[in-house]
Amino acid sequence: MQVVLVEPEIPPNTGNVARLCAATRSTLHLIEPFGFELDDAQLKRAGMDYWRHVEWHRWRDWSAFERRLPGDARLWFVESGGPRLYTEAAFAPDDYLVFGRETAGLPHRLLEEHREHWLRIPMFNPQARSLNLSNCVALVLFEALRQQGFENET
Repeated sequence: MQVVLVEPEIPPNTGNVARLCAATRSTLHLIEPFGFELDDAQLKRAGMDYWRHVEWHRWRDWSAFERRLPGDARLWFVESGGPRLYTEAAFAPDDYLVFGRETAGLPHRLLEEHREHWLRIPMFNPQARSLNLSNCVALVLFEALRQQGFENET
């Protein structure tokens, strides 16, 4: 699986996602600008010593990332307001799971351009604005892996 963080802002979230990617052998794509430096102590602390086990790529912006995608790449955009629940998607092993900034989410333009691949995680309390980014990644990534029968699990 491929996990994409678009303009992440909070170092511990990105570190936690890196650790998750290491544990699941998923590739991590980080799209700039970041709200932190890559040598941030909180980023390293949250990722612990897992960074060396993560295949990860840094992209200067969305356009640079998009230009390098394989022609048959399938992207799933996870953001509130999506027309489908993440559990309704049929994930494939090489799919890209795309998540936005902690404070602003994904750009509306991207969501509208890919409406058929715009997924949401259900929320039950209208006073709760959102879930933590790393929790969202874990929910959707493990659903995708479950659908694939947890292949290559050790």
